[in-house]
Amino acid sequence: MRVGTFVLAAQFPGQGPGEALHRAVRSAEAAEKAGLDSVWLAEHHFVPYGVCPSAVTLAALLLGRTRRIGIGTAVSVLPTAHPVALGEQAALLHITSGGRFTLGVGRGGPWVDLEVFGAGLAAFESGFPESLDLLLRWLREPRVGASGERFAFREVDVVPRADEFEAPGGPPVVVACTSPGSVRLAARRGLPMLLGMHCGDEDKAAMVAMWQAEARDAGLSPELVAKAEHVSAGVVQIADRRADAVESLTKAMPGWLQRGLAAHRTVDGRPRTMRDPLAYTELLCGLHPVGPPALCADRLAATAERTGIRRFALLVEGSGDLAATEENVARLGSEVLPQLA
Repeated sequence: MRVGTFVLAAQFPGQGPGEALHRAVRSAEAAEKAGLDSVWLAEHHFVPYGVCPSAVTLAALLLGRTRRIGIGTAVSVLPTAHPVALGEQAALLHITSGGRFTLGVGRGGPWVDLEVFGAGLAAFESGFPESLDLLLRWLREPRVGASGERFAFREVDVVPRADEFEAPGGPPVVVACTSPGSVRLAARRGLPMLLGMHCGDEDKAAMVAMWQAEARDAGLSPELVAKAEHVSAGVVQIADRRADAVESLTKAMPGWLQRGLAAHRTVDGRPRTMRDPLAYTELLCGLHPVGPPALCADRLAATAERTGIRRFALLVEGSGDLAATEENVARLGSEVLPQLA
């Protein structure tokens, strides 16, 4: 089982972006010290929900600050990026880090980001497959040209070649999946899924089963289907008593969620429904490892058994406090991981 942290660089009420980013960097350094497998970095624009606007840039910093731990994006939002530029950055990080970088990509949402970056609503609604396929070609082929609806350019050399370093295919790529369409898209390309922290074990198991069926239909070998390393996102908060762990999250997270999620603006003015922040926090506490170390270990083991997923990206900063976050990471490494060995 491979357990890592999920870092949003969340800006809690009363905090500035510098404090949020400092906590994000410190928590990643603590994760390596604690012996965790990986750190996954989220990307958001124009909202205090997460103040990291470029997951690949923060990944570069953390790869330079660490020596062993894997660093991944969860996710780089593909509709607002040029696939070639993102592919170049991924190849650079893959090579210079000795293969410690994983590129997670996602479709994002219909946010005003599409307007600001000039991508347009079509990039979100219909352009994700074209962007993903161009990105994958860039990571796997020596020369690439394009003649699609969104991207069209003459054939050019791929420099640097990510697939010339270690395993063919360059850095691992995972896809954030929240719908049957995205599951089908990932499966038919043989790409593992990153599944969100709002999903329970039953939903995640169903998505894994769908991915496997779609991958087999697409002609993937049984070996490749069985080896797919999907990632389950969640929340972890460790305390000697479950009540204390729940209290830490329910005191801090609703205010952050209320302010952060309310800041999202749709590009076309479409109405949106926001979850109740307290109810959502309580849902997360019920779904994920929140409580004493033994309970947390049992919860992770149960999810692995029910879903077949053995990689985890766990939000560790739910308290909003740096010292508490570092303690949470340390206890995850010293008190939970040994029980999963």
